Amino acid sequence: MSQGNPAPLNGRAAPVLVVDDDDAVRAAIGMLLSASGVAYRAFSGAHEFLEAKPWLEAACLVLDVKMPVMTGIELLKELRTRGVALPVIVMTGHGDVPMAVTAMKLGAYDFIEKPFDEAHLLGLIKDAAAAGEAKQAAEHSREAERAAAAERVASLTPREREVFDLVTAGKLNKVIAYDLGLSARTVEIHRARVMEKSGAKSLSELVRLKVALEENAE
Repeated sequence: MSQGNPAPLNGRAAPVLVVDDDDAVRAAIGMLLSASGVAYRAFSGAHEFLEAKPWLEAACLVLDVKMPVMTGIELLKELRTRGVALPVIVMTGHGDVPMAVTAMKLGAYDFIEKPFDEAHLLGLIKDAAAAGEAKQAAEHSREAERAAAAERVASLTPREREVFDLVTAGKLNKVIAYDLGLSARTVEIHRARVMEKSGAKSLSELVRLKVALEENAE
């Protein structure tokens, strides 16, 4: 395994990961990345890569599809099983395009054929890293939204939570009143308190809050 010097890629120092059993290919990609000031880590096989778990802090993965013992496709499946959302660029030899298509269906960002144009590969790597950053930022935003939703709903009383659940299930006030054995006026009061505590300005906002809460529970 080789380690490149830490350097920013699109404003970040996370390394590009390279997995290929061909020493010459790993060396060529390593030289390209080093010459471009990009940090990288290279692995000669899938098992070595899985053992190291380098995806925890990485920009993207450049992966060969044809490798002994465990193929790139099998590695990609394993990563998806583990919930790893790292952007992946697969490298294919002549005639391996069907494998690249399979990789794309498994969520690979893009593929490139060997022998590859260095400028094209570098461009793909930078695009994949940028896409990964955008996806990560969006996920952080969703996590913050789910956390806020849980906090706001936690402030509801047990009765208000019942009303919240029934309102977001699409039930009318009179139906909620019947289900809970309350007067319609009491339901209106509870509903107003739910809206106030949750910060929702409309039914649609209240429903979005419920959806965010359910995502948080998954």
